[in-house]
Amino acid sequence: MRSVTVSTAGGLHALLVRAPAGALHALLVRAPAGALHALLVRAPAGALHALLVRAPAGVLARALAPALALALAVLGGCGDDPATGDPDAAGTVDASDPGCDPGAGWRPAAALPLGATQETATVAVDGKIYVIGGFNGALGVLDEVQVFDTATCAWSAGPELPLAVHHANAAVVDGTIYVVGAMETINFRAVGHTWSWNPATESAWTTRAAMPAGTERGSSIVGVIGPRIYLAGGLRGAAVAEVSAFDTSTGQWDTALPPLPAARDHGCGGVVDGRLYVTGGRRGTTGSVEGDVWEYTPGGAWVARAAMPTARGGTACGVLGDRIVVVGGEGNPALPSGVFAEVEAYTPATDTWQTLAPMTTPRHGMGAAAWDGRLYVPGGATREGFGAVAVHEIFTPGP
Repeated sequence: MRSVTVSTAGGLHALLVRAPAGALHALLVRAPAGALHALLVRAPAGALHALLVRAPAGVLARALAPALALALAVLGGCGDDPATGDPDAAGTVDASDPGCDPGAGWRPAAALPLGATQETATVAVDGKIYVIGGFNGALGVLDEVQVFDTATCAWSAGPELPLAVHHANAAVVDGTIYVVGAMETINFRAVGHTWSWNPATESAWTTRAAMPAGTERGSSIVGVIGPRIYLAGGLRGAAVAEVSAFDTSTGQWDTALPPLPAARDHGCGGVVDGRLYVTGGRRGTTGSVEGDVWEYTPGGAWVARAAMPTARGGTACGVLGDRIVVVGGEGNPALPSGVFAEVEAYTPATDTWQTLAPMTTPRHGMGAAAWDGRLYVPGGATREGFGAVAVHEIFTPGP
């Protein structure tokens, strides 16, 4: 897109009123958020009216969301470069920002660039955190991938998903990110799409063998053992107990695995020492939370372990060292928000739980990813159900 400078409000009005629709489409699709922010701030009301009336609705919504988030950040007194007031600086955080402070406890970090987002999948590869799909604050389903660099504390964009999804099941095997089942639309329809993307070598997602018919689901507990991605439980109209595995070395699905002792969705877990752990979750409804913990060794059966002290669903998890750290969740009858601030860590070697520092911003419906001893927790919702936020916080446990 050629650079065009419009120095006066009248010039902006003429541009927006008289430009062909195709030019407006190009402007909205290709202009950086900082430029669109300037447009929103400087254009007279009549010109903005022309833009809103003439631009295609879908393109307008997608293009202006980051710019509006940027404008709100500026109005709220954050995001500007304090030295220059440059709105284009709002998309990154300098390495001296507290969000990059390696100290223990919860630390703020640069907010999600697309604004409020919940019901995402979140994974880590080579020092970057990938936030996949989800709902935005207007309940639109996203196909975007938001990428946070832990070295620079800056966000960027990854390749769009083949389909807008939420509650995706995601994992990483040998540096490749896999999405193995999810849900689409506000109707929560389960889909069995399987995609892969290697950020180091590929520029787009690749379609893999879909989940076998009748096993599609999202909101599963996911873990990787060797080349296999295990999905335990999940949501397909209701909570299910089935367990499946996708073998990334053969591209084949295995559905003949022992089911969970009971149906679960919106739980989380992880793999420690070659065993998959499922912690908490619920039985299909927000209030049906459970604290069960189950352990699975490939080739064996599910074994009950010490229950999580705070029963909850909609949590996020990460494996830090030899512990599974479980944060947040929903289904809390004690608070009007319905959200939990609790952070609890499970040590499989001793079958014990430890209470850690609570979340600074209690949330549910977020993903989490562990990298270099820290847990990155972007997005989620601050009230039960829908209530997405753009908050991003990093947790470093103490000893």
